Amino acid sequence: EVQLVESGGGLVQAGGSLRLSCAASSGFTFDGYAIGWFRQAPGKGREGLSSISYGDDSTVYADSVKGRFAISSDNGKNTVYLQMNNLKPEDTAVYYCAARPSVTWSSWYLHPEIYDYWGQGTQVTVSS
Repeated sequence: EVQLVESGGGLVQAGGSLRLSCAASSGFTFDGYAIGWFRQAPGKGREGLSSISYGDDSTVYADSVKGRFAISSDNGKNTVYLQMNNLKPEDTAVYYCAARPSVTWSSWYLHPEIYDYWGQGTQVTVSS
């Protein structure tokens, strides 16, 4: 069974930074997969933030986070990160990572409905 585990969430003041991690369960490799980061605030739909093609490092970002968030991978650890800088109260949400096989790269990878596997989420709260 594929399991994704997010970590790194927490409470931070506006202007601060957090780094989220997404790790795969034992026996599952991210090679050949797109790993996306998403968030869902109370009463809102799931929003795509960024995605990376694990192995060739193609990336895509939503306009709402471009320049503040950075996605990266550590190929040796089968882990994907989301560095979040200059956080704002409106960034408060549950953050999820997800995985699906990577084919032709495009901004389509920001769409949550195309992903097959999901983590349980980690809460990020930004205070003003």
